[in-house]
Amino acid sequence: MKLLIQFLAAILIALVPAAAQDLRMGSAEVDITPPPGMAMGGYFQIRLNTGTLDPLYAKAMVLQDGPVEVALVFCDLLNLPRGYVDDARRIIQSTTHIPPENVMVSATHSHTGPEMNHVFLDRLQGAPAQIAREYRTALPEKIAEAVKEAEAHLQPVEVWAGAGEERSLPFNRRYLMKDGTIGWNPGKLNPNIVRPAGPVDPQIPIVYFTTPTDSPVATFVNYAMHADTTGGTQYSADYPGALARALEVVKGPQMLTLFAIGAAGDINHLDVKTSDRQQGPKESARIAAILAADVIKTYPKLIKVEGPLHIRHEVIQLPIQQVTPEEVEKSRALVDRAVEKGPQGIPFLELVGAVKNLLLTDFHGQPIEAEVDVVSLGRDVAWVSLPGELFAELGMDIKNASPFRYTIVDELTNDSIHYVPDLKAFAEGNYEPTNSFCAPGGGEKLVAAATHLLIEAYMGSSR
Repeated sequence: MKLLIQFLAAILIALVPAAAQDLRMGSAEVDITPPPGMAMGGYFQIRLNTGTLDPLYAKAMVLQDGPVEVALVFCDLLNLPRGYVDDARRIIQSTTHIPPENVMVSATHSHTGPEMNHVFLDRLQGAPAQIAREYRTALPEKIAEAVKEAEAHLQPVEVWAGAGEERSLPFNRRYLMKDGTIGWNPGKLNPNIVRPAGPVDPQIPIVYFTTPTDSPVATFVNYAMHADTTGGTQYSADYPGALARALEVVKGPQMLTLFAIGAAGDINHLDVKTSDRQQGPKESARIAAILAADVIKTYPKLIKVEGPLHIRHEVIQLPIQQVTPEEVEKSRALVDRAVEKGPQGIPFLELVGAVKNLLLTDFHGQPIEAEVDVVSLGRDVAWVSLPGELFAELGMDIKNASPFRYTIVDELTNDSIHYVPDLKAFAEGNYEPTNSFCAPGGGEKLVAAATHLLIEAYMGSSR
């Protein structure tokens, strides 16, 4: 009888969810604004910086639950090629208690930050080339510094989560045209537009961290829309930076706002039904004000999050687009011409394809090794980290398949494999498929990998 009781007790213990450890969280930001005069990215041409409109930051949050410790870093950059992430992880491993595989480094996709594409950086000369080399060395150290500082400020926290919604800002930038083709940013008030070719994701997932006495510590915000609203040749964090400044006014300077871009590969802020220009600091401020109001309205509706911290990883192989030696040589000549004489006179999609072809040579024809990560808190919140610019529909597929109450899709994390369209978009063509490293089917493989990791994390949250 005694053995039977012990056996039944063991079964009951196994079935009862384990109590979460006391969660601790630390956050920090480090200025990563390049020096004046660096080449700026985002527009397939070399344009040199002329000043700083607002600083760029690497913002880190470190979560610790017993022996599990995770770092999430969000950088005001266009993208982050894998080499920067690998270097930052090595430094973080040597300066903190966080293993490299538990570090996720994302770009917010600001188009008013430094050039990160080596095809253009390799073609710089003189002072801009020197500035770029020095920044390449300094950036991983600054990312690691943000994580180290965040870990040094670990403190007990309470976590609250929810989701707002904003439908007035995002627009799918791919349109079905009257001739049956798919237009990409086809122009405002274009009479040949029939309808958008895909959906938008209006959800605004929010995770709010407070001290046990209810003092604000940090707010994490996620939204699926390109950060390409400011324009110009001055450094700017675009609307995510303006959002942080707006929330600071409400919650106080002690609260750090961290922003991650959602699945926004085919989503921007341009409303083709109006002739408004929609670019510049005023536009980014307008967008930020609307998002800030949405976050502020959602704060009272947040639910308390409890449960253990878990992390799941998987590296999957994605099919890659193939390029011939002849195509590489032709592409090299075209890019050299564009850098030397400017892109004028070169068809845009030809230049896009040429730059992509040169970047594809880094893979030597081998499949893309794509890292997929899931960080979860109990059964309420999960962050999904993915390495490319996913189409909105793929991100929504992940959310719809997730068992968690709130699922956050964080693209451009731990690498930059450019656009990840769905199968439908590959068949339709135009800009994003042209600027994708993946062959058709890569996006669906990422969705499948993220889905099974989410299910594993959800099931593991009870143990």
